[in-house]
Amino acid sequence: MRYLRRLIWFIASRLFLAVLILGLMVIAFYYAMNLTNVQIVLKDGMARRAQVVMQIEDNVSELNKYFQTTFLERDAALATVTQGTSPYRDYNIRGIDHRLDMGFTWIWPWDQTARVEITERIPRIDGRIKGTKAEEAVAQRGESALYPPAWQSARYRAALVKEKGQWKIRSLQLIENLTQ
Repeated sequence: MRYLRRLIWFIASRLFLAVLILGLMVIAFYYAMNLTNVQIVLKDGMARRAQVVMQIEDNVSELNKYFQTTFLERDAALATVTQGTSPYRDYNIRGIDHRLDMGFTWIWPWDQTARVEITERIPRIDGRIKGTKAEEAVAQRGESALYPPAWQSARYRAALVKEKGQWKIRSLQLIENLTQ
């Protein structure tokens, strides 16, 4: 009887250890999957938003892949584009150097929301004023008007939500504006 009890205890302890290790591996996998999805949505979504504001990209509906509709309706940067008051409307912008740094966040496999602090910078904008506007802009603002205005770098607290298995940015809360 004693040997049978030892054998059962040995098997049970090893089985418990194997289930514990397997459970940790599953949690690590889903954490990595969710974190990667959040990073991709933030990086691509914020870059696409900047491209729309700078009018490199015309398709505003593409932003629905990354942002909730309610956010897009109340975003001040996108409102300047729809109202025609974007500071980049008179420029032909060929490209940007978009950089996004993310803080640490923990996302459990069963979480449907995530919060992360991000820092967005665009240190270089490749573009020039449109030919018809050049003389007028130089007369009003000087030689620096030939090149697009600098992007306002900022730190945000982003809130994301999982909708139908896909992460989307629900809100961006400005923490602080940064100097280049």
